[in-house]
Amino acid sequence: MTNPPLPAGYSPLLPGQIANVVTCLEMLAPPPVAAPLPADAGFTLENWKGASLADYRDLFRAVGEDWMWYSRIVMPDEKLAAILGDPLVDLYRLKRGNEVLGLLELDFREKGQCELAFFGLVKAAIGQGAGRFLAAQAIEKAWSREVDGKRIQRFWVHTCTLDHPNALGFYQKAGFKPYAFMVEVADDPRLTGHLPRHAAPHVPLIES
Repeated sequence: MTNPPLPAGYSPLLPGQIANVVTCLEMLAPPPVAAPLPADAGFTLENWKGASLADYRDLFRAVGEDWMWYSRIVMPDEKLAAILGDPLVDLYRLKRGNEVLGLLELDFREKGQCELAFFGLVKAAIGQGAGRFLAAQAIEKAWSREVDGKRIQRFWVHTCTLDHPNALGFYQKAGFKPYAFMVEVADDPRLTGHLPRHAAPHVPLIES
């Protein structure tokens, strides 16, 4: 069942809730090949299938805490383990030498599609070309992977107003095109104890 649309105008939230506007983007064919990064960039992508839940959540926090990533923090262990263990979910770490710089998760569970489920860098890696490298790897892997002998027809992602302010423009430059808006309402994870109170300082913390 599709949820009814929000009414025009302002919609108040319950105490302790947060809301953000989500932009959904997609690409229906591989984009032109992007300009390569300098040969000495030193980035590598490591297949991380089999990561423990604790290690996964540690990197998830390191990448997403400033941007209010909380979905995999509040998710029950058994549900998260089932997702990460699914053969149609591919998980990678971005590295430079022994330093872990980012997270990439590609979800092929929906037939004919791939969701760029999680994509992000630790704070120290932003602005060094790591994002362009990771995006190029994500696009190549999404469009080249075969499921039941077939490749995808659609690659999609969503970003939101809680994310890095450059995220939407970055995805568009990578070849994704916006197609829908949504509004997400949730309990503030800083008030429930799932994220520290100093997380996402760009989002006001309003006590319930």
